[in-house]
Amino acid sequence: MARQVITTGDFGGYVGEHRAIRGWLMNTRGSGQVAFLIVRDAAGIVQCVMERDQVGDELFDRARHLGQESALYIAGTIREEPRAPGGYELLADEIEVISESTDFPITPKSHGVDFLLSNRHLWLRSRRQLAIMRIRDEVIWAIRSFFRDRGFLLVDSPILTGSIGESAGTLFSTEYFDLGNAYLAQTGQLYLEAAIYAFEKVFCFGPTFRAEKSKTRRHLTEFWMVEGEMAFVDSDGNMDFQEELVSYIVAQVLENRPAELASLKRDTEPLLKVKPPFHRISYDEAVDRLKEAGSAVQWGEDLGAEDETILTRQFDRPVFVYDYPKEAKAFYMKRHLERDDVVKCDDLLAPEGYGEIIGGSQREDDYDILLSRIREEGLPEDAYGWYLDLRKYGSVIHSGFGLGIERTVAWISGIEHLREAIPFPRMMGRIYP
Repeated sequence: MARQVITTGDFGGYVGEHRAIRGWLMNTRGSGQVAFLIVRDAAGIVQCVMERDQVGDELFDRARHLGQESALYIAGTIREEPRAPGGYELLADEIEVISESTDFPITPKSHGVDFLLSNRHLWLRSRRQLAIMRIRDEVIWAIRSFFRDRGFLLVDSPILTGSIGESAGTLFSTEYFDLGNAYLAQTGQLYLEAAIYAFEKVFCFGPTFRAEKSKTRRHLTEFWMVEGEMAFVDSDGNMDFQEELVSYIVAQVLENRPAELASLKRDTEPLLKVKPPFHRISYDEAVDRLKEAGSAVQWGEDLGAEDETILTRQFDRPVFVYDYPKEAKAFYMKRHLERDDVVKCDDLLAPEGYGEIIGGSQREDDYDILLSRIREEGLPEDAYGWYLDLRKYGSVIHSGFGLGIERTVAWISGIEHLREAIPFPRMMGRIYP
């Protein structure tokens, strides 16, 4: 049969007209004469009304007993129906079964987490996962648009590297031919620092890897991160840029994904407050606040997840904690000009207990000081020869940051665990599927 195939997202422009869709059956309900087929396509979910006298007994009875996730072509007349998903429905007069599905394992009943993760390739089709992945997509496009509109150049950084960007204890290593060990990248930052001397404002966007033996809801061994680096920008300017970026991302999701947020039952009131200026407190003040709240944190320690949760519950929007102790942070962070024990850095903590979504800093631009920090950390100087070169040929003040996509998606979506914020999560005990 000839079809003018559209997606459910186009229904508003074809009310009263005959069109066809193609998609997958999510659910069927109805009586002996009328059945309602809930069908999913690339754009959304639609209710298809099937009447026995329109499609005939044989097709009606067959369609009523089709298994979940059967693939279908359905043609009919589009009409408005405020009670239906998306506000429209399709009054079907033609149905073709493309491929029949039986015994689909992900059913409306409750399943254990391990079962769902083992069937992640199928779990992705559920309403909740559809909503989360569409929010993730919106977050990613918002990020790319934000950087492009502000004149940043995309610079792809290598996945295999010989230089350590973060902690040596969280590296995945592999033999690299006869050159010794190479490592899966923890960050693209060092390479972005090289690129600012060519393009001034750059960013990279890709997977990063941390071999942390952690099973918390905030950790994945493989996650996606966007990193920005800017020449002639100090720590304060770096925080200004970060709050503009995060505010833009949240605004785009609120504007373009309200149905998905509603599907997840996300309370959007906290998100509506995500606008500059964000709160800013020093590490010293953060420790004082935490001790008053009963935390055992001591000055000099990095803040843990529980500490971040305590802090974020004291504010109505994201909060920067800045100027951490040198011992708690990476070797490349700029020394504080007035305090030798502190570096010019910031962590941006999302509200509602979600914790750190961005880590950033002004970078050390002095050759001698950077070299001494590399030696203090016991890092191999030869591996950082090229990185030190950047401080010899036109070094300037510069800053940058990394934003974790999964943590950001989890916060905006209001979900508890990062494993749902990425299509195929990699965790300490899971690499399948």
